[in-house]
Amino acid sequence: MSDKNDKSDKNGSSWTGKAALAGAAIGSAAIAAALLYASRRKEAASNAKPNEAPETD
Repeated sequence: MSDKNDKSDKNGSSWTGKAALAGAAIGSAAIAAALLYASRRKEAASNAKPNEAPETD
């Protein structure tokens, strides 16, 4: 194996590394958004008044 083969691999597959990095960034942002959404829903649920059952005789 020569340097020519190594260079072609680096140049030819460099977009895969960038795509993987972009995918990781998008995935991380999606996870962060999901955690924020879940924590806000949990917070809203804990602040909600419980439903009181009507009194019956």
